[in-house]
Amino acid sequence: MPYKPFDLTGKNVLITGGNSGIGLGMAEALVQAGAGVCIWGTNAEKNAAALAELRRHGRAEAMLCNVADEAEVAARFAETLAAFGHIDACFANAGVGSDRQKAKAGFAGMEFEEWRRVLNVNLDGTFFTLRAAAKHLVERGQGGSLAVTSSLAAIMGQARGEHYAASKGAVIAMIRALAVEYGRNGIRANAILPGWIETPMTARSFAWDRFRDAVLPRVPARRWGSKEDFGGIAVYLASDASAYHSGDTFVIDGAYSLF
Repeated sequence: MPYKPFDLTGKNVLITGGNSGIGLGMAEALVQAGAGVCIWGTNAEKNAAALAELRRHGRAEAMLCNVADEAEVAARFAETLAAFGHIDACFANAGVGSDRQKAKAGFAGMEFEEWRRVLNVNLDGTFFTLRAAAKHLVERGQGGSLAVTSSLAAIMGQARGEHYAASKGAVIAMIRALAVEYGRNGIRANAILPGWIETPMTARSFAWDRFRDAVLPRVPARRWGSKEDFGGIAVYLASDASAYHSGDTFVIDGAYSLF
């Protein structure tokens, strides 16, 4: 018999940025484990393609949402509840990276507009999303799980990426505070820190031979990560198996940060 706590039948999960990359890897595993899954994304075509794949395995919905827009998050969250009735877990996964051209100027030359572009999505968007989810979980009174996709940039120096690093470090601090504040409500909160993962966000870097030849040999696993590497942690965090696991940071990087 399968280990029953990993059976997500009857649970519903929201994943922002769930139409590609890490978010889609999470969504695929969650729906296969029995959960109803709602993905949010900003690209209608990618939403449709992801939804078609997810519905091959179970119940899923996709919605257009820019998480940097407070009103839009509130509206989409209400629509998610209308479609599913409730959610049990929320993965704040949506994010943007540095603009390579603008990053050439370094931190001293970084414009405030670029700083805000990244924090608007990675930090404010996480706040809007997790705030809505926390309110719902508290009102429902049956506990639940909050999670955020952070980055190794939060714990390792990233030259020319101070805005990205700041946003990813801040969400870890947010998660720890949520774990403490809502533990009495049976709500746990955890952060996921990916290493070098093959996603649309990293495609340009991985296509650059100098980057590839310098970084890949430093990954002890001897390969880039894939979206499938995040299915297991998503199922664990959404499941009852993680009911007493809160305030943690899960580093999924093939041991890169240790080498």
